[in-house]
Amino acid sequence: MSDDRLIVALDVPNALAGLDLAEKLGDAVSFYKIGLGMLTGGGLALANELKQELGKRIFLDMKLFDIGATVEAAVRGLAQYELDFLTVHGDPYVVRAAKEGAANSNTKILAVTILTSLDRSDLDGALIKDGKVSDLVVERAGRAFDAGADGVICSPNEAALIRALPEADGRLIVTPGVRPEGADLGDQKRVATPANAVRNGVDHIVVGRPVWKAVDPRAAAQAITKEMQRAIQLDT
Repeated sequence: MSDDRLIVALDVPNALAGLDLAEKLGDAVSFYKIGLGMLTGGGLALANELKQELGKRIFLDMKLFDIGATVEAAVRGLAQYELDFLTVHGDPYVVRAAKEGAANSNTKILAVTILTSLDRSDLDGALIKDGKVSDLVVERAGRAFDAGADGVICSPNEAALIRALPEADGRLIVTPGVRPEGADLGDQKRVATPANAVRNGVDHIVVGRPVWKAVDPRAAAQAITKEMQRAIQLDT
C-alpha cells in the first residue's frame, strides 16, 4: 500500500502520459505533484481527474510570484479544484496574498525558500544577498511561517534546521531533491536520500525521474517507501 509521505512528480509531457503513469503505479502511490511544465499539457484536468475519480492527493507546484492582488486572485481560482498543496514563492507579501486567496478552502500554501537546483554561484548571479545558502533558506522559511505559510519547500539538507525553528511547529516541510542511492542527480544540486530526508524531519518527499524513468515505476516507488519506513523504524 501507499505512504503519502512520498509525492511522485508527474513531470511527463501531458495529461495522458500522467494518467498512464498513475495507472501503472496504482495503489503504490497516493500523492502526486503536477508542475508548471504540465500546465499547457492538461495539468489542471489531470489534477481534477486524479483527485475526483481516483481519490489521489494533489500538489500543484506553480511557484506563483506576482503582485499581491494577482497572487490572491490566482490562488482563489486554483483553490476551487480542491488541491491539497499549492506552492508560491516565499516572499512574505506573496504568502499573505496566497493565504487570502486560499481562505475557505482546504488548500495548504507552501512557500518556496530557495530552489534545490540552485547553489551559491546561482544566487550570486541573481544578485541575492551574501551568506550561506542554508542560512538564507532558514531565514526565508521563518519569514514565510510568520506570514502564515502552512509549510515550506526546501532541500533535505536544510530540513533539520527549519524543523528546529519555533515557528515550524505544526507546519509542513516538503522536500524535492530526493534521490535514492545511486540515482542520477539530474538538475538537482542539494540532495539527500529518502532515508536521510525523513531523518531530517521532513513530512513529504518529492521524487520524479527515479520513479517515472524506472523500468518498473511501481517497484521503484515501493522501494522508496520501504526505505523511508526502515529509516523511521531504525530511529525508534
